Amino acid sequence: MFLFEAQLSASEVLRIFHQDEPALFLGSAFTTVGIVTGAFCLLRRRFDALLVWLGVFAFFYGQRMWFDTGILHVTLAGNEFFARLRWAVDFVVPIPAFLFFQAAGLMPRRGKLVTAILSIVFLSLAVAVFVVGRLPLLHTINNVLVIAALPWILVRTFLLGKRDHDFVVLRRGLFCFVVLALWDNTLGPFWFRFNLEPYGFAVLLGCLGYVAARRTLERDQQLGEIQKELDVARSIQLSILPGAFPESADFRVAARYVPMTAVAGDLYDFLMTDARHAGLLIADVSGHGVPAALIASMVKMAATSQRDHAAHPAKLLAGMNDALCGNTQGQYVTAAFVYLDAQARELRYAAAGHPAMLLLRDGHVIEIAENGLLLAAADDAIYTERSMTLERGDRLLLYTDGLLEAKNGDGRLFGDESLAAALRNTAALSPVDAVERIIAEVQQWSTSQEDDLTALICDFAGIT
Repeated sequence: MFLFEAQLSASEVLRIFHQDEPALFLGSAFTTVGIVTGAFCLLRRRFDALLVWLGVFAFFYGQRMWFDTGILHVTLAGNEFFARLRWAVDFVVPIPAFLFFQAAGLMPRRGKLVTAILSIVFLSLAVAVFVVGRLPLLHTINNVLVIAALPWILVRTFLLGKRDHDFVVLRRGLFCFVVLALWDNTLGPFWFRFNLEPYGFAVLLGCLGYVAARRTLERDQQLGEIQKELDVARSIQLSILPGAFPESADFRVAARYVPMTAVAGDLYDFLMTDARHAGLLIADVSGHGVPAALIASMVKMAATSQRDHAAHPAKLLAGMNDALCGNTQGQYVTAAFVYLDAQARELRYAAAGHPAMLLLRDGHVIEIAENGLLLAAADDAIYTERSMTLERGDRLLLYTDGLLEAKNGDGRLFGDESLAAALRNTAALSPVDAVERIIAEVQQWSTSQEDDLTALICDFAGIT
């Protein structure tokens, strides 16, 4: 007799399990959707209200389906904590649902206030049922609120009048969910022994998944097009940078340019006059990305237009400023220009708000600064220049502030002293190796590149 009862009990459990299979499957699917959605939002490091509340809604909905399964009731029969938790979850599920509807713009004008009130009411009901146990009045209040709110949300989807494809798909999914939810909360218990609402929720999730997938593909296509355009822009920008410095018996020049993004606002150029005279320009446009790159091309044209004034750096910068003023959309430019005269053994230097040029001579680093106002800041800016004697073996370093402002893990800047030390350590290296070494030291110092890096080195070999 005992063996028969055990077999009958096992058979009954198996029957209950088979009855619960749809609920167990859908509950698992909805819970997984909630977890995946939450993980996706964390990976994006961005709070997307629509995705967040949909994920929370799906998670609690899946949990409620599990709690309502007969197999769990049999397993945890007599457990008062489980019973109260199951009843409380019924009141918690509507909270993320209404927050999701609010994020989707389906609530009335004062939707935030309505959503806040409903959330407080449902949360209070959940706490009450968890503390005092199941009371018919609490479930009546819950049903009345849900039955009153869902038709309004359904009507709102049609009143909005949006006709774009994504909204139409969302509206159809929402229609299935709301209609079946209303059915289960009104006439359903008198007609069917099982709930139809979860299938409507599955349709809603499927519609949202379709919209999300379509938008993702569309965004990927747009990003692909943008990447192609950035590649073209990068090629164009690189084309405005000069190639190798022309062979010279007096000067050895090398430059290194490392943009922070695909395109950037740093620029350097060689304004040669003849075999024994050279002009070296370096510039840095405020900001980053495409706008800075476009202005950098304007700086290049402005410098080229002033080539005849290369022997007078102050006059060259003044001419560039006149050309740029009013044409940079509020962006400013720092620049430095040095004119080198091998025959007279002289350099002339002027700058516009740019970091000082460094001169390495006999193992000592000398700062050369002669700054005026930023380019494009004022049309009446005045610039002055500084002259110095050139000595055989002199090494000049022009650079942008990205080198100085590179930060390590402690937030300390690379700074002037470290740059001077890096320059001193290149005394035995060729200009090409020296500029590579300096950029490498800055990159090793910084945890991430937060600005463009540009360095230009010129060695004076003297008259042969």
